[in-house]
Amino acid sequence: MVTIHIKKLKFKTIIGILPQERDKKQNIVVNISFGYLYEKDSEVVDYTKVVTKIKNFIKKQKFKLLEDAVIQTKKELLNSFRIKDIKIEIKKPDILTNCIVSCEI
Repeated sequence: MVTIHIKKLKFKTIIGILPQERDKKQNIVVNISFGYLYEKDSEVVDYTKVVTKIKNFIKKQKFKLLEDAVIQTKKELLNSFRIKDIKIEIKKPDILTNCIVSCEI
């Protein structure tokens, strides 16, 4: 088993329950680690496709809660790729001025 880490994936999307969060895209940062069984000469998990899937899925869903975003994104990745042991964190770095809010599963 090997582990791939994708750190500081940053993009803008609609996420949150506050009125201003539903109207205006905000920055989020995604960190993810996942494992898969690597065998020489076998098909590998293309992490560029994983990144594209994460961005497209989260942007399309327009989640209201970070909790739903991490849970549903994890399910989507498990169903789309032959990966295991996913750890995913989504941060909203700009929602509060004195801290960074995040959720992890």
